[in-house]
Amino acid sequence: MSTEEQRLAPLREKIDALDAQILDLLTQRARAAQEVGHVKGGFASPVFRPERERQVVARLQEINQGPLLPDGIAAIWREVMSACRALEAHQTIAYLGPVGTFSEQAAQTYFGHSIAGLPCASLDEVFEVVEKGAAQFGVVPVENSSEGAISRTLDLLLDSSMRISGEVVLPIRHHLLTKSGNLDGVTTVCAHAQALAQCQQWLSTYAPQLKRQAVSSNAEAARLAAEDATLAAIAGNPAQEVYGLQAVAAQIQDDAHNRTRFVVVGNYACQSTGKDQTSLVLLVDNQPGAVYRLLAPLAKHGVSMNRFESRPARKGTWEYHFYIDIAGHADDEKVVKALEELKGVAAFYKNLGSYPHSA
Repeated sequence: MSTEEQRLAPLREKIDALDAQILDLLTQRARAAQEVGHVKGGFASPVFRPERERQVVARLQEINQGPLLPDGIAAIWREVMSACRALEAHQTIAYLGPVGTFSEQAAQTYFGHSIAGLPCASLDEVFEVVEKGAAQFGVVPVENSSEGAISRTLDLLLDSSMRISGEVVLPIRHHLLTKSGNLDGVTTVCAHAQALAQCQQWLSTYAPQLKRQAVSSNAEAARLAAEDATLAAIAGNPAQEVYGLQAVAAQIQDDAHNRTRFVVVGNYACQSTGKDQTSLVLLVDNQPGAVYRLLAPLAKHGVSMNRFESRPARKGTWEYHFYIDIAGHADDEKVVKALEELKGVAAFYKNLGSYPHSA
């Protein structure tokens, strides 16, 4: 045995012993989760409570003494809680498909991998299957740091009776993918319209000869490219792995800090965690100073605004719905006061939900 092996052997034995202890503790935790499930079943309580899981992770990050980083703690316990949650009840999560999309990645990032993913052909279908009870939650993109709001998601949030119960922000890394790993014989590049927009400068500079074709998702583009050697796809790592494609070029997004924010939709109303966000849809009459009067209650009561987005009201008139994210939970004292005044000045008011803030 080499000197290196001699020095490593006791450390490996120690790790093996620790792994056995960790497994024993995880088994105890899983059994406790099953008992929680039995109690919840008697009271018809929800299996997934994002605010509770947020508090669990925050507490562990607070008492963590290293060397594990806070993000590592969050990732580990997300999967632990996901596996334990699966022992309580089967959970189906809908997302924009097919398999390999960033939406699927967002669902797994938020819920962990111990879920049954339900890929949907459109954002409309994600909302539909959750509303009908075929899935407990849906995960949909709501805005991109480069290209702005996802208009269809905003419209669906306005019309749906479902609530937002969580959010997740993913860094978006786009790759140019083909079957061969080169552009020989390739005439067209396919991707979701948002991805094409996010990579337009790179494409214009390095692949101006390629025709650009928008499809329903980047994973769909990857699926098509896997079947047709004349097509290239813009997609991320999950789609590349699922469809067995090779990278012609990696990270071709024009913005190196490109991110997409996803929201979790369902029928669950989150309780306050102390680090929450509330999403609203408002409409005001087309009068001078109307927007100022709309925002005045927030300033008056010291409520910060994290996001402000306008969207045509689709009534044939020059009216706009305003999508606003504010800091705090709708049950927080100062937020309660601000929202009461907002209702008095808004021609239309809808609370889309209060939920743990990801930032």
